[in-house]
Amino acid sequence: MSTTRPYPPGDRGPEPSGASGVSEGGAPGSGGPEEGVSAGQAAVIGASGGASPSPSAGAVAGAAAGGGGRQVRRLSFDDQSGVVPLARDFTRQALYAWGWLPSATADQRAAAEDVLLVVSELVTNACLHAEGPDELWIACEKKVIRLEVSDRGTGQPAPRTPHRAGRPGGHGMFIVQRLCLDWGVVRTPGVAGKRVWAELGAPG
Repeated sequence: MSTTRPYPPGDRGPEPSGASGVSEGGAPGSGGPEEGVSAGQAAVIGASGGASPSPSAGAVAGAAAGGGGRQVRRLSFDDQSGVVPLARDFTRQALYAWGWLPSATADQRAAAEDVLLVVSELVTNACLHAEGPDELWIACEKKVIRLEVSDRGTGQPAPRTPHRAGRPGGHGMFIVQRLCLDWGVVRTPGVAGKRVWAELGAPG
């Protein structure tokens, strides 16, 4: 299911794909946190766009609302440590809630593992190059998982070219490029930082 992006990512604003960052209720790409969700909490946002804060930091607040349509979960990293395993656990719970796990076939398991790997790489990249991530958004619509990691960094993520497997560093965004259907960077005018997003598809 690996694909290579046909062009380099750039600050091109809201992307034209069907799972765009613009959605109801402060979903990814809206440029602001969900109202009523405090720092360090996870939220589940259903198709209606309403969020319910979790009872404890880093925990998922139950199953995603709305039996169909776009479902979104948000995790704030404020005052959190161990953000990479926290992000992976949060994402794994979402995959169980949305039926990507447990896997019935090897292809389905590989797709779920790809999602977890890309989350790890995006969060790690924010830690290494942008003073850490602010939030993680995960959205599921039909057979596409969209991931977004926001940070306050000014840099432009890009795979190292040419990529050399034996050279230390520079592998994270190369992995993202290879595994994802598409990825890019969104910046909001007047707002510090950026959102790095990536989309992965289910097998079949």
